[in-house]
Amino acid sequence: MSPIAFRRMLRRAGILLLTMSAGALVVFFAMKAAPGDPALAALGENARPELVAAFRREHNLDQPVVLQFIAWITGAVRGDFGRSLTLAGGVPVGQLIASRLPVTAFIGFYALILAAGVSLLVGIVAALQRGRFLDTAMTSLAVLGVSMPDFWLGYVLVFFLALNVPLFPSYGFVSPADSLGGALLSGFLPAVAIAAPMAAVFSRVLRAALLDVMHRPYVQVQRSLGHGPAFVFVHSILRNALIPYVTVIGLQVRYLLGGVVVIERVFGIPGLGSLMVDAAFGRDYPVIQACALTFLVIVLLTNLLVDLLCTRLDPRARA
Repeated sequence: MSPIAFRRMLRRAGILLLTMSAGALVVFFAMKAAPGDPALAALGENARPELVAAFRREHNLDQPVVLQFIAWITGAVRGDFGRSLTLAGGVPVGQLIASRLPVTAFIGFYALILAAGVSLLVGIVAALQRGRFLDTAMTSLAVLGVSMPDFWLGYVLVFFLALNVPLFPSYGFVSPADSLGGALLSGFLPAVAIAAPMAAVFSRVLRAALLDVMHRPYVQVQRSLGHGPAFVFVHSILRNALIPYVTVIGLQVRYLLGGVVVIERVFGIPGLGSLMVDAAFGRDYPVIQACALTFLVIVLLTNLLVDLLCTRLDPRARA
């Protein structure tokens, strides 16, 4: 690795740590500013004052907010997010996250693979058939896909493909650890509901990028040197068009996670998103904070990975 590339990596790592720290600060104090009392949520609205005071002392809720934040962030660095207050009283939050994260990761990757695969096909065909029927049809479908909310699409898929035509289960999820085939089957409708709007965005970006690159001077030079259409398309057109395409995929990860939170509730999937929603209703602040911080870390690491991948795709970025 060259010194310039090493310094660039250090700068990216520093920005990542600063963003993560700022995000943790915002998450913690946003939860503290939210209405509701975890003690009353756990013990009931009619709990005796001495029991409420004892609950707050036990969970350090009676300390100043700054000291609570220091204790929380110190524990989070060590992987200790505290214990659940109301959702699963006394259970370590890290244990809850570890049990739910694989399910959310599976659904998220499933949706991302479907979105990437469909968008690559649609974007390439639409660009190569520019101005023709296929281009018009696929562009119209992409516009329709962008306009469809994922939760609404989830209900539509359940109605047509689970209730009317029982091809897929309408509710529940089989863990990949128990059966990969069952996970692929039960996770198909949720993954499609999340993937469809993303695939529409990805395909439009890829089509526009391909059409832009096709008319660049270096592509004309490749053609004038006698290279075949397939060689020019793969090595000069597609490779350069993938840079904005991959960048958009990285930016869409945060929307993917937001879609996972909603879709998990629609399909009854026991993932991190449904855990976060249940914790919000139960005023279980440690669980909410840990889930939000986990989502933040996933987004930041994905953006870093996309940045590195774009560097590999574009030789000029490595100079």
